[in-house]
Amino acid sequence: MPDILQWIGFGLCHQLPERSFFGGGIQVPVCARDTGIYAGFLLGFLLFLVFHWGKRPAGLPPMKVMPLLALFVLVMVVDGGTSYMMLRESTNELRLITGLTTGFALAALVFPLINGQLWRTSTPGRVLDRPVEIAGFVVAVPVAYFALWTLAPLAGVVYPWLIAGAIIFTFASVNLVLVTLIPIFERKVARVSQAIPTILAALGFAVLQLFLASSARIWLTRIAESLS
Repeated sequence: MPDILQWIGFGLCHQLPERSFFGGGIQVPVCARDTGIYAGFLLGFLLFLVFHWGKRPAGLPPMKVMPLLALFVLVMVVDGGTSYMMLRESTNELRLITGLTTGFALAALVFPLINGQLWRTSTPGRVLDRPVEIAGFVVAVPVAYFALWTLAPLAGVVYPWLIAGAIIFTFASVNLVLVTLIPIFERKVARVSQAIPTILAALGFAVLQLFLASSARIWLTRIAESLS
């Protein structure tokens, strides 16, 4: 089972033990920063489902919120960039929190795109268009950080599998936007049961992408070893 977890993240991440989390003695499939990204995306997506329960807003966040989302991504770019350039040493705490901000920001963009492309009829409105929603969105980040840093390891071996699920969910969600660009899938769904074929197609593409990414890394590693 740990081999499956390693395979899921093998093509996405360096998987260095010192930069990764563990649950029940099993390493999470991706590093601390990537854990934040994928977990943040899943949690952010679920948060928007709660905010807009029973509705399907297809409008992107208003322009007044875009600087906040840009900042959420920028902090990860700065943390990762300065670390890779050896200007400073980052920590797993910083990697996790900046990954979370990025994941939440991406969810704010993908959620309305899915609503606009998947459903036959979306509802008027934008995500993050109300002060209370913006406040909840911002507060959710440190809450998610506390849960992942403090509580998640207590779940034991369930923790790595939850992150594996978050990885697949993220890829499938992005693929759902791409799949629904195909005319036969675009805006065809009136109820959840009708979305199953489209969701399965997006999920299948996600598994294929993870397989190809892992295969590519294996291939490149063998080439590098043969040249050394």
